[in-house]
Amino acid sequence: MALPTHVGIIMDGNGRWAQKRGLPRTAGHKKGAETLKKVLKYAREKGIKVVTLYAFSSENWSRPKEEVDTLMNLFREYLKNDVNELIKEGVRISFIGQRERFDADLIEQMNHIEEKTKELTNFHVVLALSYGARDDILTAVQKLAQKVKEGALAPNEIDMRQISSHLSTAHIPDPDLIIRTSGEQRISNFLLWELAYSEFYFTPVLWPDFNEKEFEKAIEDFELRHRRFGNVV
Repeated sequence: MALPTHVGIIMDGNGRWAQKRGLPRTAGHKKGAETLKKVLKYAREKGIKVVTLYAFSSENWSRPKEEVDTLMNLFREYLKNDVNELIKEGVRISFIGQRERFDADLIEQMNHIEEKTKELTNFHVVLALSYGARDDILTAVQKLAQKVKEGALAPNEIDMRQISSHLSTAHIPDPDLIIRTSGEQRISNFLLWELAYSEFYFTPVLWPDFNEKEFEKAIEDFELRHRRFGNVV
């Protein structure tokens, strides 16, 4: 099997990694940010074209304020420092999720980065922030319903292509491989529409310990799969 074009990653286990070491959960998030740099470097060098990272779900806002504040500050640092390095290497960066829930300075940075990198083609990093797949699908359906109401679209013209084109992920291919770290075996409201024919790889390794070697294991496992897409072949 060929290398996956698009890999989605549910980065799970930062808090447990810290707790196992007697550290605050925030320490796990900081370590996880370091892991992210290594994983993206590996993916780019491997030849993967798109990586979508489930960095912060729409449900994560309910976590303790200290933890959320730490995550927001890490996000600021990432956008200010690490993103510039990615841009120099021709990496396109885009964001999916409820952008309006972030502070104004973060929204401005996200908009600026997307605009600045939209023509770059070497590698594409998609950050899912304040993201929830059900909300994304609901928003797409509401947009289609509005078009029907305005007479711009007939109900019988709504098909899978129409729904896909109204999702926040319309600009990227569906993921070939979904990786989840930490041993949990669930999707947690991530790319529910898009992963209909994705392959799944669950690993017990906590995200801060997920490295190039572990990523290689996931790729090797993927390459052994026989993808049928509903066919018998």
